[in-house]
Amino acid sequence: MKIRPVILCGGSGTRLWSNKKHHQPKQFIDFGDWTLFGKTLERIKNSIFDYPIISTNKKYIREIKKHLRLKGFKKYNIILEPAKRNTAPAILSSVLIKEIPERQPLIFLTSDHLMEKTNLFNKSIKKYQKYLTDKNIFIFGIKPSFPSSDFGYFLSNRVKNKNKVSKFIEKPSLKKAKKIIKKNANWNSGMFFLTKKSIINNFKKYQNKNFKCCLNSVKKSRFKNNVYYLNKNDFLKCNSISFDYAILEKSKDINAINLNIPWSDLGSWKEICKIYNRFKSKYQKKKNIFYRPWGRYTNLYKGKNFLIKELYVKPKGVLSLQKHFHRSEHWVVTQGTPKITLNRKKFFLKTNETIFIPVKSIHRIENPYKKPVKIIEAQLGSILKETDIVRYQDIYGRVK
Repeated sequence: MKIRPVILCGGSGTRLWSNKKHHQPKQFIDFGDWTLFGKTLERIKNSIFDYPIISTNKKYIREIKKHLRLKGFKKYNIILEPAKRNTAPAILSSVLIKEIPERQPLIFLTSDHLMEKTNLFNKSIKKYQKYLTDKNIFIFGIKPSFPSSDFGYFLSNRVKNKNKVSKFIEKPSLKKAKKIIKKNANWNSGMFFLTKKSIINNFKKYQNKNFKCCLNSVKKSRFKNNVYYLNKNDFLKCNSISFDYAILEKSKDINAINLNIPWSDLGSWKEICKIYNRFKSKYQKKKNIFYRPWGRYTNLYKGKNFLIKELYVKPKGVLSLQKHFHRSEHWVVTQGTPKITLNRKKFFLKTNETIFIPVKSIHRIENPYKKPVKIIEAQLGSILKETDIVRYQDIYGRVK
């Protein structure tokens, strides 16, 4: 039986946008002829997968249908939530539709994660499909490439042919993250592999009220043009709770599929900057390189209310002491050791370190060393032009 992919696509992506006026859902941000939701759809265009189910809300349905059309999906189902109730009700309601048989293997994917080496991902799915039962759940773990307090983790032990999950750790401190990584902890990717029967059994056992409310909401739903409009009255009776808290941390039969592949939820501008740095050759164009007395900058990509640049500060190069009225900035150092001024503070940053420059903050980058400095910069705001620079000091005589 083919695996039915269920894509959770209701996130609002508010973490990326300090200014709510410029807010865009992360899964639909155009990063340069690609979006995270588009990448997720591309991932399931494989012979092991059946047509997709997408769980979302009314606000995103037009964007979702546009992406499905662009990626060539003619067959699909959309489950439309009438209100936000977190991932547990979203996961349950998306699989209670009659057309999914009880023994159906299901894979739950988030719509806003970037994954590479998908051949290894698909290979692991095929390998573990034979171990699916009416009660167990497989979760996908990613080997951490760095300690982070932004992700959940889990620990697992090898038991017979499977990795039994022994403990979940919800977004630990950086100090704790470093310790648990040494114990071979994996990032919890938020992707699950199980059967419809397993979902039903686990919800009946641990979340029976939510099971009944979701079931009634699906039974009374209205179906039109591939879209299930869930019944609002019954759905609102569901408790708002994550699948992790509702099921994963209670069930005794959770197994891990551990992967060592490049993966990111692009949940911060630091991570987004790193992606552009890795693939900058794709975005670099001669016409977008601008030379300055301190070095040069390259405009890698201009999106909706954001601009990604690479700054190259030559040895002994000093940018002007400046501020901006209309934009904030995130910097990720990719080479060298720049000296940073941020308002009254002065300090050095090392490679892979990051800093946020709020709107109207007075700031400067200096390179006092012989090695060039490189920084990937994400500018956020309504005006992303060089005219939005107020200079206070400049060693090259550019202060009027």
